[in-house]
Amino acid sequence: MTSRAFILALALPAFTGMFVVAQPIAAIAGNLRGVVELFTSQGCSSCPPADAELARLIESGEVLGLSYHVDYWNYLGWADTLSNAASTERQYGYAHSLKRKNVYTPQAVVNGRDHANGADGAAVDALLSKLSAAGEGLTVGVEASLDDNGLNISIDDGQGEASIVIVYFNEATTVDIKKGENAGHKITYKHSVREVQTVGMWDGDAISLKLPPSLLSAHPGVGCAILLQVVGKDGAPGRILGAAIIEASEYG
Repeated sequence: MTSRAFILALALPAFTGMFVVAQPIAAIAGNLRGVVELFTSQGCSSCPPADAELARLIESGEVLGLSYHVDYWNYLGWADTLSNAASTERQYGYAHSLKRKNVYTPQAVVNGRDHANGADGAAVDALLSKLSAAGEGLTVGVEASLDDNGLNISIDDGQGEASIVIVYFNEATTVDIKKGENAGHKITYKHSVREVQTVGMWDGDAISLKLPPSLLSAHPGVGCAILLQVVGKDGAPGRILGAAIIEASEYG
C-alpha cells in the first residue's frame, strides 16, 4: 500500500460471496469532456427538461453526469423518492465554493467550477467547452476498472492536492409521480446519486489504489463514479480535476 494514499475502505470487512459485474467501463480524463452534477427534484416543475438534458449528456458517452435529488421541495405535496439531505448539503457546499448566496433547481454544476441552468442544454454545453478551452476541464488522468478482487483506481501525476471520492448511483430509476407540481408524470432518472464516500487523498504524485470488493458489494445494483476533487477545509466540494466511471449491472 502506498503511503501517499489514506484508504478508508481497507478497514471494511472482506466480502466472501460471489462478485459478479457487467463489463466495466474505464475512463480517463482525455475521454471525458467534463463532469456535470445536476441538482434536481421530482417536486420541481422546471426540472424534467433538465433531467432529460442530463440523460442526453450521459448517453453521449462524453460527459460524466450525476443527478443529486435535493429534499427542500418535498413540502410541496410530493416527497422526492430519490432525495436525501446529503444531496442538499452538497449543493449548499457548492454555493459556498462558488460564492453564491442561494441555491436553485435545476442547477448544473460543471467540473465543480461553474454552474448553469440545467434545463438549458446549450448553456451547459457552452460551459463545458469554455472550461476545457481555459484548461479547467479534466486535467488529471484517472482510470478505474473492476475485477473479482475489487476496484482498481489509477491516478496520474499533476499539481495540487485533492480527495479521491466515490459516488454511487442508480443507473436508471423510473418514478410515477402521483402528487405535486409533476403529478401524473412518469420520469426516468439517470445516474441518481445514492451516496458519496471519500476513500483517499492525492498529493500530486501518481498513485494506484486497490479497494476491496466489500466496498461495492455494500451498494448492490449501482454504478460508481470516481472523482478527483479539491475539497475545502470546511468540507465544501470544489474543483474536479479528473474522473472515471464504472457502470455495473450487479454487485454481490
